[in-house]
Amino acid sequence: MSTTTHPVPPADAVARDPHWSAKMARLKSRKLPERSLRLCDDDRAKQSATDAALGLAKARTAARTESIEQGVSEAAREEWVAAYPAVVAAQLQLDDAERVLREATDVLTFRALPRPAWEQLLRDHPPTETQADQGMEYNVETYPAALVAACHIERDDTGAEVPGMSEQDAQDLLDVWPDSEAKALFTTALLVNQTLRADLGKG
Repeated sequence: MSTTTHPVPPADAVARDPHWSAKMARLKSRKLPERSLRLCDDDRAKQSATDAALGLAKARTAARTESIEQGVSEAAREEWVAAYPAVVAAQLQLDDAERVLREATDVLTFRALPRPAWEQLLRDHPPTETQADQGMEYNVETYPAALVAACHIERDDTGAEVPGMSEQDAQDLLDVWPDSEAKALFTTALLVNQTLRADLGKG
């Protein structure tokens, strides 16, 4: 009776296998990138936040000057500046202004589509013959709303995802907003799909 022998894999290949498996698991589990569009019509809230930030910067500059005059060491200076009364007051004012600004701001968040979904969306909205002749990759009348709706994600106060923008919602916003803001809406959804997070350097 003959016995069949199986070749033993090289030791370095055995060692590489778990390493690559772990790396592959990390690569597959990467989160899709997100990008947000912030909209605030309250000019007073925006100005108050800007003024408060400037006030904090001035207070910190004055505190640093004071710390030098009092001989505070460089190692202890940052802690000293942070506890300086005028800096503490300015920080509280900024915190309050930013809270008011957040409450007055609507945030639309968009998440990139997986490549198959992105390509399917393009196939679903092909350019017209005229648009194709002009070098366009998609139907400029229907694709923007479809992309915005497909990429939009909405989260409740707990951070859980909830139903968000429909395609009709997106089209309504694109139709009623001024041109600059409509373009910002579409561009935000477009850019999140085109932002490269990889480093293509030589190593």
